Amino acid sequence: MIDMLLEIKNLHANVGDKPILKGVDLTIRKGETHAIMGPNGSGKSTLVHCIAGREGYEITEGQILFEGKDLLAMSAEERAREGVFLAFQYPVEIPGVSTSYFLKAAVNATRKHRGEPELDALEFLKLIKAKQKMLEIDQSFMNRAVNDGFSGGEKKRNKKFQMAVIDPKLALLDETDSGLDIDALRVVSDGVNLIKRDTQKGTLVVTHYQRLLNYIVPDIVHVFVDGRIVRSGGKELALELEASGYAKYDDARVGV
Repeated sequence: MIDMLLEIKNLHANVGDKPILKGVDLTIRKGETHAIMGPNGSGKSTLVHCIAGREGYEITEGQILFEGKDLLAMSAEERAREGVFLAFQYPVEIPGVSTSYFLKAAVNATRKHRGEPELDALEFLKLIKAKQKMLEIDQSFMNRAVNDGFSGGEKKRNKKFQMAVIDPKLALLDETDSGLDIDALRVVSDGVNLIKRDTQKGTLVVTHYQRLLNYIVPDIVHVFVDGRIVRSGGKELALELEASGYAKYDDARVGV
């Protein structure tokens, strides 16, 4: 279908010899925001890492299609150029590489892949200043090495700034709210909502806490237990999970 962004069909994946994903089916249409909630160890982060193509995850069965293209046939770098962006729970540090250099290289690699002209220095500066103002990002971030010496909150804010500048088609957010105070959570959410407002893009949010979904309101919430989705519903499902937890889904953990 023309509005289909991401299609996951019967996805199984292992980490080492251990099966983690056990038959995931998920469809995200353009303009949609989906949230995945579930207990620790249920496979939520594994799912987004498999979509992004991170090493260490073995796909044993199933498909991942992105705008009809086979993601599993692409490297992680190719997936990023296609428009898939993963915001890690623990953003990595890149000493010696300035944020400015990193972002310009990433933006122009994506533009080149799409057949668009690369940005020159003045065009890139204009883009950066607009995004900084929008997300309340200090100019000093641009001159610092990527995440090097950043606090946990600064790393998360910087990742959302990177996301806003790179402007992906699909944003994957892996527990991005962990360790953030209310002010930082608001700024990070503002960055995510830039993508959420675009009807041609989509977002997949992995979180333990309903509080993030007060800022990034999902269209669909999925309950993830023992490597698969066991229930889906509207945003009110997140409130139910916050109140009652996952005990009612214990049968799903043992395949009953």
